[in-house]
Amino acid sequence: MKPAAGGDPMRRTGRRRGQISKLAAAGGLGFWVANFAISLTPIAAEYRAALSIPYFPMLAEGLVGGLAIGYAVAYLLLTFNERIPGKNTVLKSVALSTVILIGVTVLVEVPAKFLTPTNDAMRYFLIGTAFNIVRILALGVVIGVLHGRSNSRARA
Repeated sequence: MKPAAGGDPMRRTGRRRGQISKLAAAGGLGFWVANFAISLTPIAAEYRAALSIPYFPMLAEGLVGGLAIGYAVAYLLLTFNERIPGKNTVLKSVALSTVILIGVTVLVEVPAKFLTPTNDAMRYFLIGTAFNIVRILALGVVIGVLHGRSNSRARA
């Protein structure tokens, strides 16, 4: 018997998982590099001190968080690529990242900043949100660029 058009479904599934994993790893690394760069700034030092955030665990958590968000963006981009408006994969990836940023802000940042006793909750909320914008934007751009490159190679 001949395999159906497009090849063996199991092989396609394995390739797709591999693509998702590669995009997620690259996006997570982009997130982590942005996180590391931000962590070297004086405002980040003040932010960590005010919220009692230890430096090295924060870096590890940034890597894990970046990988989780990267996996979500990569999965959604590969699964719903044709349903997301636009032709530019970078813009699609950044749009997905923005939706996740909104979710992270509402579900994590708001409770963390406003339920933690600090003198200036709104200020630290805005700082944390700005940090997340930079990190998640970096993740979205990396995933979009890599996905765009792999699409252009597949068509060639």
